[in-house]
Amino acid sequence: MELDRFDLKILQALQDDGRISNQDLAERIGLSPSPCLRRVRALEEAGVIAGYRALLEPKALGLSLTALIYISMDQHTPERFSHFEAEIGRMPEILECLLITGQDADYQLKALVRDMEAYQELLLNRITRIPGVTGVHTSFVLRQVLDKTALPLSVS
Repeated sequence: MELDRFDLKILQALQDDGRISNQDLAERIGLSPSPCLRRVRALEEAGVIAGYRALLEPKALGLSLTALIYISMDQHTPERFSHFEAEIGRMPEILECLLITGQDADYQLKALVRDMEAYQELLLNRITRIPGVTGVHTSFVLRQVLDKTALPLSVS
């Protein structure tokens, strides 16, 4: 899909406020409501807009410990990776799973848990029991300096 300046403005506005009304969105980007809504629907249908969700405050829900977990695997086969990824995908505490290069690890996980006890349970009773996991190294986040969800767009 070829994106023009109106599409980019729509995307930027929706990243800033996903609950903006179509009327307000149309006014912000300089279109009338009907063509604005058609463009939003086209962006959704094309898969450019993947979805809408509420951003929750972790501490308000008692989730105060963020861990970056580096996982090493015993075999680098598609089957081993697929099984690991499926198991990790079933763990709600894991917010992000990245297959990485340039480290001694194969995966980087971002986990959010209540406390150190909850982290220990996640690590020892679930992650390390996944077949193929041979090494784990964890770093704990002291303070989150930046947390963006908006993608960089060239909007003029």
